[in-house]
Amino acid sequence: MRKNHVKFVALLLAMPLLLHVVIVASTCRAQAQPEKSPYPAMAPLDHYLIPDTNSEIALARSAAPPSVSDAAEVMVLTAKGYTTAVKGSNGFLCLVERSWAAATDQPDFWNPKVRAPNCFNAAAARTFVPIFLMRTKLVLAGKSKAEILAATTAAFESKELPPLEPGAMCYMLSKQQYLNDDGKAWHPHVMFIAPGAAEKTWGANLPGSPIIAADDPEERATIFMVVVAKWSDGTPATPIAH
Repeated sequence: MRKNHVKFVALLLAMPLLLHVVIVASTCRAQAQPEKSPYPAMAPLDHYLIPDTNSEIALARSAAPPSVSDAAEVMVLTAKGYTTAVKGSNGFLCLVERSWAAATDQPDFWNPKVRAPNCFNAAAARTFVPIFLMRTKLVLAGKSKAEILAATTAAFESKELPPLEPGAMCYMLSKQQYLNDDGKAWHPHVMFIAPGAAEKTWGANLPGSPIIAADDPEERATIFMVVVAKWSDGTPATPIAH
């Protein structure tokens, strides 16, 4: 998987929404009627799992170039939550996010087909990934979307969830990403994560700017996306029209 200026709504609706980025509609929430979801409830858990661990490891690593992901820690989803499948040595953490990385009001929140490989740097692994890991525990405990949002909000207030560290970023360069039902792959991109609503400070979402910003109130962060020219396997990607 976030968010944007009104003038970017048409562009972003034409793109498959990003997972950490799916929350792209968060600033549109007050301006548009809620979209009816084809996934009103959680599917059986096995629909979200990848049976072969090695396949999930490979998918997670595809989020970043091999020069980054080969030495990264890799986590995989099991019936008990995410667990470390491969220990890393460079501070990066790769994992495949599922649909509940999206904001709780997004129609794909329970979409069992979503697979979003991410490879986070150390700052993001320490202070941004814990949000998703907490959500995962709540999902596996059978909590509703309202309960998930309430629990994570309380965790921010109590400091159970850490403040975001400066320099947090991640790669989303996997050609195998499935971000929503509009299409399997969006564009390869790098995401930079800043605390609070920081869109204006980066000059994002302005005409000609290469930076797309998505304000994510539920994670108390702004996701800045910069589309790049190649997928992690080195093959060229379709250019994005700004």
